[in-house]
Amino acid sequence: MLIPVLLSGGVGSRLWPVSRAARPKQFLPLGGDGSMLQETQRRLKGLDCGPAIVVCNAEHRFMVAEQLREEAAASPTIILEPAGRNTAPAIALAALQAQHPEALLLVLPADHHVTDPGAFRATVERAMAPAHAGQLMTFGVVPSRPETGYGYVRCGEALADGIFSLAEFVEKPDQATAARYVADGTYYWNSGLFLFRADRYLEALGQHQPAMLAACEQAMARAERDLDFIRPDAEAFLASPADSIDYAVMEHTEAGGVATLDCGWSDVGAWSALWEIGVADSAGNVSEGDVLLHDARNNYVRSESRLVTALGVEDLVVVETADAVMVGARDRVQDIKQVVEALTASNRPEASLHQKVFRPWGSYESLVVGEQFQVKRLTVAPGQTLSLQLHHHRAEHWVVVSGEAQITRGEEQLTLGPDESTYIPIGMKHRLANRGAAPLEVIEVQSGSYLGEDDIVRFDDVYGREENPT
Repeated sequence: MLIPVLLSGGVGSRLWPVSRAARPKQFLPLGGDGSMLQETQRRLKGLDCGPAIVVCNAEHRFMVAEQLREEAAASPTIILEPAGRNTAPAIALAALQAQHPEALLLVLPADHHVTDPGAFRATVERAMAPAHAGQLMTFGVVPSRPETGYGYVRCGEALADGIFSLAEFVEKPDQATAARYVADGTYYWNSGLFLFRADRYLEALGQHQPAMLAACEQAMARAERDLDFIRPDAEAFLASPADSIDYAVMEHTEAGGVATLDCGWSDVGAWSALWEIGVADSAGNVSEGDVLLHDARNNYVRSESRLVTALGVEDLVVVETADAVMVGARDRVQDIKQVVEALTASNRPEASLHQKVFRPWGSYESLVVGEQFQVKRLTVAPGQTLSLQLHHHRAEHWVVVSGEAQITRGEEQLTLGPDESTYIPIGMKHRLANRGAAPLEVIEVQSGSYLGEDDIVRFDDVYGREENPT
């Protein structure tokens, strides 16, 4: 059986300000009709696969579940990493979860882009025979240019059509070395995609990283079921060394293999990648959203919430969101991670949160923030319910814009429709629910001495949350 393993734990900081820790790039539509996670799931159609195993951050668990539900994905298993430990331990959790030890695991980062899914599937099928035979297969992307932003794999002996032994992994090269690699013909981009039997991966991990395997085995042996999620034991998992599968296993194994892959692959590692895979105008500009360009060349310009214009510029990346604008040279956007680090060090919320924040019940968006007051727009999805809660420092006034609200207000139970409202004093227990078939839109006006999201006492929550407010 072929089991997809979707790795969805990254934060995508090089695509800030659109990708942020609370909603990173794998959950965003970048280069496709759906999110990158959804595009990864769709890419599997046509392969004889079992339900996917997803390894993700606990904070993102409801986004993973909802986006895969929208794709009608068959009962995925969602494993919640207690903390990031890089790819080798994450894959070990999935391998231990796989129902049959000889199941083939197709390991896919959930934030890659592929323009030719058919070629991708054909390469996976070609690699299945050596994987079944016990080889640890990786996929080497046929390079279209000398690229300094990717690592490379070097192929050894030819084993079959497009299948080679793995000679070595090499680090990201400088420009001259990258040109030499492409001219050589035996070097391919390191895709981060893998295919192997679960038992063979665990065997290799035990041989080369026994402490890592032992920690993951203990974590899964003590794992708990939480709603539709699996929570490995945190204490055991945190004892695992952190390392990538490349360093932990593939650079040491003598059973490595490479399947060459030519499918229009990109890891969308920076804004320049969106320019490369986008549809350009006659002047080489790629634009998304409400954008007007004049006498501009070879730019990537993206608008999320308003009109963006550019005049007489070239080789720039301009990205606008509701609360931030990033302008950078196209050949320097890999360095945006340093901007995010500076924002984080300054405790700026823009480092991790969007103006629109998604929750399992829907979303909220800050519209106005002033001295001791804030206005938000709440969108509650059909059938969803916020937690029963109270606040010590703020009162709230709810005005229903559309839909029908079921409200708990102290001991009262209210049903409010459009243009109706209620007031929640400081310290009063309250809850908001949408029992209807359409989204519920509510304007929330907060007032008080402190408006932080940590001013909450939760009494009951249908989603079993403890770490996230509201």
